[in-house]
Amino acid sequence: MSDAAPSLVTIEDVAAHAGVSVATVSRALRGLPNVAPTTRDKVRAVALQLGYRADPNASRLGARRTRTIGVGVPLLGSWYFSQVVAGAEAVFAAEGYDVLLLAIGSAAARHRMVEGSGPLHRRVDGLLLVDLRLDPDEVDTFARTGASIVTVGDSYPAFPSVAIDDRRAATMAVNHLLNLGHRDIALIGDLPGEALEFTVPGLRRAGYRQALDAAGIPVRLDFDVAGNFDVAGGHEAMVRLLATPRPPTAVFAMSDEMAIGAIRAVRDHGLGVPGDVSIVGFDDHELAEAVGLTTVRQPVAQVGAFAARAALHLLDDAPLAVRHLVVETSLVVRGTTQRRV
Repeated sequence: MSDAAPSLVTIEDVAAHAGVSVATVSRALRGLPNVAPTTRDKVRAVALQLGYRADPNASRLGARRTRTIGVGVPLLGSWYFSQVVAGAEAVFAAEGYDVLLLAIGSAAARHRMVEGSGPLHRRVDGLLLVDLRLDPDEVDTFARTGASIVTVGDSYPAFPSVAIDDRRAATMAVNHLLNLGHRDIALIGDLPGEALEFTVPGLRRAGYRQALDAAGIPVRLDFDVAGNFDVAGGHEAMVRLLATPRPPTAVFAMSDEMAIGAIRAVRDHGLGVPGDVSIVGFDDHELAEAVGLTTVRQPVAQVGAFAARAALHLLDDAPLAVRHLVVETSLVVRGTTQRRV
């Protein structure tokens, strides 16, 4: 019996047996467009027959790529950002890419990332920027590097993007409360300080005010309270709202975590949800169903996956069916809202 190791099947072997180019094999096995279905099936059958397995090291050398994607997020501990990263990472991992997580916790950190975009470009094949607002000079700097960049949340003509319609989603949430007969509707949202120049709170506030304006209800400034996008902040915000001269009968919280904190505050004051205060959240966090929270559902992990696939298309110079994708949201009605008596 020979002790010689069996020779490895290469992508060139698959191409030769299938009678197509190496590029076509690569595109067919990765599920990229511009490959005829019959060709795709043939390539996959040949690869299976030959026992071909993609070699990440070989593809890294052959394409002169790092096989690493940088993912920039403002808040590492946030449920939302962790879900976006998880959705993106699953797609990248399936294609043999590693993720370099970049914590951009301040505007200064974002400026440093942009200024160092040249060296960064040599460490990663592309960038996925999650809710990182860029000014025009920063967009120009990134564009000059030639890096493959996809944004999540914020949208720029220079780069493909994936987002939800935050304004429309917030309007939908407030309209639900209005349709239940509520008129004293408060808002919990925002982050303290510079808030990393997030656009999301402003868009959701605009949706909240749009719904009230359409219903002919004046906006009360004391009904707009910062909640820091966490449970403790939501609790503190609700305590402040309950101390107003005429407390709200309903609350729209910009995140489920703040909504959960608000529910606890209402109950701490001996009041009921939804009997005394109806509450709507945003995200459909995994705890939302457990506490019976009415909320706006956004498919967060799916948004990350869509963005990752767009980044891979850019790396392969493949056309994008939609350059700026808006993912649909929906209202999930549970037990924290009811008709105002």
